[in-house]
Amino acid sequence: MERARLMVVDDHALFRSALASLLSRQPDMEIVGEADGGWEAIRQAEQLRPDLILMDINMAEGDGLEATRRIKERLPQLKILMLTASDDDDLLFEAVRAGAQGYLIKHMSPESFVEEIRRHLQGESTISEEVAAKIIRTVAERSHDAEETPVFEEFTAREIEVLKLVGRGLTNREIAEALAIAENTVKNHLRNILQKLHFENRVQAAAYAIRHGLVED
Repeated sequence: MERARLMVVDDHALFRSALASLLSRQPDMEIVGEADGGWEAIRQAEQLRPDLILMDINMAEGDGLEATRRIKERLPQLKILMLTASDDDDLLFEAVRAGAQGYLIKHMSPESFVEEIRRHLQGESTISEEVAAKIIRTVAERSHDAEETPVFEEFTAREIEVLKLVGRGLTNREIAEALAIAENTVKNHLRNILQKLHFENRVQAAAYAIRHGLVED
């Protein structure tokens, strides 16, 4: 089994070490790098090219949001999950704007934490259930200037159905069950949707669906 290459970035040495130890014990994951600040994270990301970075938001040596922006500018294909002890609305919004594909709260159980990471590695952008609705609503309410001309005519009927369910916060598996199609088919539809909207992750797509009335309150 090919193991996913992960990097952990956090300025709390105890948490960073514990997280690295937890993930290195998983049969499908390995830790290829650790950093205690944003600037070091940028350097290591360019050198190591991991599959996924777990990035703390608030750090003394270069904050995680700025590091995420710079890494995504240089390595747009690299996936980043933000780590924080808070579910502050502004941080949720800024994490998505910085290019993060997901957002995890540090007080999740170890089992849930690992499962969320694994889902992300399998191609499903990850936001913990605790903050999913909040981050989507926050982005939808604050991103009015990003793109305001609906392009629904570019979507197939099935893509619109998928986009509606993404806007409701459903996972790929839940969407597949709701539409009675394969999960891989959902992934293909979502990939097409993101390409047509020029978005990087499903959070932006969900916000778009909400903003343009595809999702009822």
